[in-house]
Amino acid sequence: MIREAPRQPATGWSVVPRLVRGAPPAVLVVVGALSLLVGLLIVTRPLTSLVLLTVYVGLSAVFSGFARMFAAPETPLWSRVAFGAAWMLLGLAILLGLGRTLELLPQIIAILLLLGGLASFYDAVAGGTVSQRVLAGVWGGAQIAFGILSFAWPDVTVLVVAVVFGLRTIVFGAAMLVRAVRAFVEGGRSVPAAGRRADDEGETAGPAPRRGRARAAWLAAGRYVLAVLLVALAAGGWWANSWLEDGAQVVDAFYDPPAVVPYEHGRLIRADDFSGQKPAGADVKRILYTTRDAGGQPAVASALVIVPQDPPPGPRPVVLWNHGTTGVARGCAPSLRDASATKWAIPGLDEAIARGWVVVASDYSGQGAPGVFPYLIGRGEARSSLDAAIAARELDGVTLSSRTAVWGHSQGGHAALWTSQIAGDYAPELDVRGTAVLAPAAEPVELAEELTGGDANALLSILISWVLVPYADTYEDVDLTRYIAPGSEAIVREMTQRCPTEPGVIVSVATALGVSEDRPLFVGDLTEGALGRRLADNTPTGPWSQPILIAWGDEDEVIPPHLQHQFVDRLCADGNQVRRLEYRGYDHLRTLLPGSHFVPVLLTWTDARLNRAATHVDDCGSL
Repeated sequence: MIREAPRQPATGWSVVPRLVRGAPPAVLVVVGALSLLVGLLIVTRPLTSLVLLTVYVGLSAVFSGFARMFAAPETPLWSRVAFGAAWMLLGLAILLGLGRTLELLPQIIAILLLLGGLASFYDAVAGGTVSQRVLAGVWGGAQIAFGILSFAWPDVTVLVVAVVFGLRTIVFGAAMLVRAVRAFVEGGRSVPAAGRRADDEGETAGPAPRRGRARAAWLAAGRYVLAVLLVALAAGGWWANSWLEDGAQVVDAFYDPPAVVPYEHGRLIRADDFSGQKPAGADVKRILYTTRDAGGQPAVASALVIVPQDPPPGPRPVVLWNHGTTGVARGCAPSLRDASATKWAIPGLDEAIARGWVVVASDYSGQGAPGVFPYLIGRGEARSSLDAAIAARELDGVTLSSRTAVWGHSQGGHAALWTSQIAGDYAPELDVRGTAVLAPAAEPVELAEELTGGDANALLSILISWVLVPYADTYEDVDLTRYIAPGSEAIVREMTQRCPTEPGVIVSVATALGVSEDRPLFVGDLTEGALGRRLADNTPTGPWSQPILIAWGDEDEVIPPHLQHQFVDRLCADGNQVRRLEYRGYDHLRTLLPGSHFVPVLLTWTDARLNRAATHVDDCGSL
């Protein structure tokens, strides 16, 4: 007696082929060609086809629910109705709320994976052969694992799903075209499914039971192999997640402000020893203090205070160091990094300590301490820097002079210019006597024009996200969605949650590479509209009552040297005292690193400024 194989529930993977089974060849050609085209579009242009991908996910959920509801009769009715209705409702919600679900696509995918995992677990318990149960159980566990990972890595989830859905659609389209060709060859009839299904553990229908049993054995082996692959993929995903998370900086409780903090800016909240590397002959403290954010509202910031152990007698002058770009997330704070109080991070630090200067290096608000990081937002950067110097006066055993010099590199050069520009009004207790900037990002509008005028690349996508998100979170009139592709907000925001020094930045780079074709992430002109106006508002304009020292390399790969020439010309035209130095063969970082020819100049110039000694301070007359 021949036993028929038990029917298995239809899934979203099989329902469409079943619907077109027996269709005329012309229908197969149309379905196959359209599927092939859609699949290629999703795979090759995952971001620009996000609308298409979202519609595809919605339809797939509806089809999966439909297939589940009309599964094999022996499947309990409540199971078919519960799981099928849930999938169909989610799919319809995706399709009906398309504008909103574009932004929620990663979370929706995660929910669908979790729901699919539960349904597969039920299938593993409900019945079927051993190999079918094993595969269903493993597939359920894998879906749940990937669903959880989707919540953790929403940006890469979109790309992975795009590739998976796209490849599946390409395979389906190609299969339909092959069936159409075969149908035409065989006389215009579609090709029916070959043979009946076989039970992989029992007898098989048809005239050749021995061959059917062999086929069933191969099917069972294939299911076991697929189960092993799924286990390996899920385990690999969890390992990668752990590796990426372990490499990220941990923001410890020191940076969490108490429920009540002083209202006045520049007040010390707490201090602690810095656990990283320390320069010889110096103590390093990290401090948490009050400040004001870019909008003038109370905020909290953190900083490092580097104090000589055996300074000369009397109050010590202060060097305010403004760090360059380290990312925009809380975990990107320099005070969280081991080498932030070394000569590799702060130019001439060892010599500054030997001269008895106290170096104060702010993280800016929003790094370390909670808040919105003021990336290239001048007043927010400057207030954090000035308040760090004021708060450091409250440290036990530290006597600080009002004499202050301001240094900064790259983003920190922008911050340094703003620091000295507003110091007189915001922190009159500080006597700022000079500002030294290394490769400064001094003119945000011109820099935005320069960067976006070149070829799209992964680094550019990440840098633009670091500007866009803080500006959108700081200024109500800057609408993030105006400048990015529809549905890409999750991707753009996730790029701002990783630091360039942590392994997780690999995900940002991979995401940016996957979507950087024709720069689809950013569709608006960054220098137009509210964003353009805000960038212009954050250009330091002075005038500066103290001298400015500016240096850069002629091979700077981040900020084009001609922008520095342009900036110096503007400073001179406005009547400022400017000494400028351009170093042949230096890139963006070289001016601040040990061995730089600029470091001795910086130290000598700063010493003269702090002591009001006569020295060369103005090149404007010779330009």
